Amino acid sequence: MKKRKVLLDCDPGHDDAVAIMLAGKNETIDLLGITVVSGNQTLEKTGRNTLNICQYLDIDVPVCLGSDNPIIKDVEVCEAIHGESGLDGFTFPELTKAYDERRGVDFIIETLLNADEPVDVVTTGPLTNVALALRVEPGIKKNIRQITLMGGAYQFGNVTPAAEFNILVDPEAAHIVFNSGLRVNMIGLDVTHMVMVLPSVVKRMEAINNKASDLFTKLMKVYNENQYKVFNLEGGPMHDPVTIAYLLDESLLKMKHVNCEIDLSKGSSYGRTNCDIHNYLGQPKNTYVAVDIDVEKFWDLVEENLKNYD
Repeated sequence: MKKRKVLLDCDPGHDDAVAIMLAGKNETIDLLGITVVSGNQTLEKTGRNTLNICQYLDIDVPVCLGSDNPIIKDVEVCEAIHGESGLDGFTFPELTKAYDERRGVDFIIETLLNADEPVDVVTTGPLTNVALALRVEPGIKKNIRQITLMGGAYQFGNVTPAAEFNILVDPEAAHIVFNSGLRVNMIGLDVTHMVMVLPSVVKRMEAINNKASDLFTKLMKVYNENQYKVFNLEGGPMHDPVTIAYLLDESLLKMKHVNCEIDLSKGSSYGRTNCDIHNYLGQPKNTYVAVDIDVEKFWDLVEENLKNYD
C-alpha cells in the first residue's frame, strides 16, 4: 500500500495529542516529522508534550522546535483549557527522547525541498511555522500537495465573537497561508463542535484497554472538566484530530470552495476567517471550508486508530 507523506505542525494540547495518535501508527500515513509551535502553551511546554507523546507511543519521528512567538504579536496560551503543562491529566515516564537539532522552519523547508513526491502539510496550531517557511523558501510550494489546517470558522469564534484561537494567535501567518496559492483545507469550529468527547465516547475508547486508550481516556477526562468550567460543555469538542481523520477518509467531511480573507484590521473582528460562503463578492476562491462532518465515522476512525497501538 502506497503511504501518504505527511508533515504535522502542532502545539500539544489535548486534542493535538489525539491527532498525533491518529497519524503515528496508521499504515496509510508516512509521518515525516513533527514541528512544534507555541499556542496552547509556551513552546517549551508544547515541545516537551510532543516528545512525551511520541516516546510513550513509540512514534519514531523527528520532533523539531519551531517558533516561540507569532510573526508580529506576543505569544498567547490557552491554559484554561489545557492546563499549566498544556497537557494536564497524564503522568508520562521519564523523558529520554530528544529534539531533532534542526529548527522547525528549517526542517519544513529541507523536508519539502527534498521530497520525491507531494507532501500533505497538516497544522493543528497557529500557522507561524508554515507561514515563515513559505516566506523564506517559496520553492517548497511545488512539493506541497495541500495544507489541511484546524482553525477558523465561517460562523462564530471561540475566543472572541469573531475569531477562533489558532487563527487569532497569529492572523498574519494565517493570511500568508490562505493566500499562498496552495490548496488550503480549513477545518474550523463549524464542524469540530459537532464531534464532542461525551462521557459515552470516553467510556468507548477506555474499553480498548491499551496504552493509547489509557492516554486518551486520562487526557480527555481533564479536558472535559476544563471545557465544563469554561464553556459549560458536558464534553469538549475534538478539534485537531479531524485534520488527520480527513486525510484518512476524505468522505468524512463536506467541503465548500470559497473565498476566505483573514481580518487583519486589529479591530473587534481581528483574526476572523471571512468566508464568502454564498459568493457575494465574486472573488477568487482560495479555500476549501468544511461545512459538515460524519460524526459516527469520525469516532469509528478514532477507535480504529487507537487499536493500532496494541
